[in-house]
Formats: sequence, C-alpha cells, structure tokens
Amino acid sequence: MQQEKSILKQQIIPISLAAVVCAALVGVLFLEIVLLNRFTEADIATNIRWFDVLIGLTIYLKTSIDFAIYIGHLMDKNPGWKGRVAIEIGTAVGNAAGTLAVLIIWAFFKEVEWLLAIMIFLAALVLFKLAEDSLEHAKTEDRVYPKWFQHLVTRLEWGLKRANAVIAPLLRYVIPNLSFSNGKNLPFWSLAAFSFTIPFILGLDDFAGYVPLFNIVNVFGFAIGVFVGHMILNMFLYLSPMLTIKAVKNPILSLLGSVAFIGLGVWGLVEVVRLISH
Repeated sequence: MQQEKSILKQQIIPISLAAVVCAALVGVLFLEIVLLNRFTEADIATNIRWFDVLIGLTIYLKTSIDFAIYIGHLMDKNPGWKGRVAIEIGTAVGNAAGTLAVLIIWAFFKEVEWLLAIMIFLAALVLFKLAEDSLEHAKTEDRVYPKWFQHLVTRLEWGLKRANAVIAPLLRYVIPNLSFSNGKNLPFWSLAAFSFTIPFILGLDDFAGYVPLFNIVNVFGFAIGVFVGHMILNMFLYLSPMLTIKAVKNPILSLLGSVAFIGLGVWGLVEVVRLISH
C-alpha cells in the first residue's frame, strides 16, 4: 500500500497534471486567438491541422535540450512530488506565456513590415545561436560515429562560432544565461515562480525563431504542438530524467537540429530582405 501511494505521488499525479495543464493552456491559446482575431487583422485560423501540430511538436522536442537540462536540474535539487508539481506548473506556464507573448506581438505588428522585419531578424540571429548550442551535443569521440561525422560537426561549429561572435552584442539581452544557483530547496510557490522565469524567456526566444514558419503553417496548430511537446518532455522527465536527457543529447539528432536551425535562420534573413525591399 505504501509503495502504491509513493507511485501515485511521484509519478501518476505529476504525469496527469502535465496533461491537465497542457489542456488548460491550449484553452487559453484558443481564447487569445479569438480575441486577436476580433481586435486585429491577424485572422488566425482556429481549425487544427495535425500536420501543423506535428511540426510544432517535432521542432519543440528538438529544441528542448535547454528545457530538459533546466527541469532535470530543478527536479534533482527539489525532490518529492510537491516539487515536481511546482516545477511542472511553473515551466509549462512559463513556456506557454512566452509563446503567447510572441503571438500577440506578431498579430499586432505583422502589418507593420519594418517592425516585423526587425522581429524576424532577431529571431534569425537567435536560431544561429541555437544552432551552435545544439552542436555541443553532437561532438563525440565515440567510435560508433565515423571521422567524417566529427569533422563535419567541427567545421560547422567553427563557422557558427565566428558568425555568432559578430552578432553576440545584439543578442546579449535576448539569450538568457541559465543559472540554477538560486533554485534549491524552495517552498512550493517560490519554486513555481522560479521555474517560470527561464522557460518564459526561452519560450520567447524559441517561438520568435519560428516566425518565418507562420507563412506556411497554421499558428494555432503549431503552438498546440509546442505545448504538447513540453507536456511530453515533462512526462518523460518524471519517468526517467537521465534517459530523457540522454535521448535529447543524441549526436545525430543534435547535428540535424543544428542544420535545421541554420536553414530556418537563413530563411528568416531572406524574409527580412523581402519585407524591406517590398
């Protein structure tokens, strides 16, 4: 009986809560879109296309290494089911709040082309930084991966480091510095608030980086995919933090993710040129 109660508190309650919080945030997203459609000229479709959801889910899970490390660290420093519940609420709401904020900015200023161009430009720079960060987990001396793989990663990292060194001053206040020193043994609501902050900033950065995609995907479905991705990440972290973090650090997935970030960043810069010259 005691073991059943422990499983209930440590696994079932946090995992169930992840689904409930995700559903609630999707409801908030729907309400926001309805209001944006009423008070702006955004005209965001509220129909759900599973292809858009899948794109949002896939891209989120590829960018989720920062969340995985952040949440895993907080779980390690704040053991127990109450800590997990606080972390789940804080990180999920923080991530969603960043997404909702970018959506509001995009809806209100998408017709002001120079403002949209600035937003997309900064988003593209963020993507190049994310591409470099992703390669950190692609570097490996494991003999399972051939030498050409490591050489490709090294050359790509060399180019990204030099490019990002030039744009670093512009991103100094955009990319957060992940610090965990103050996140240990906090009471429930303080832990929830602490768990909110960095995911909120990361949610802003990540979702802003996807703005160039909004011309080809349904924003509502894409954002749902992002929310579901965070829910899945939380669930797997609750089940096995070490295995989950190991999976998102897979060298091949990291390299492919880095290439995808570069592609999206270049696409964003092309979109900026198109907006400015329009």
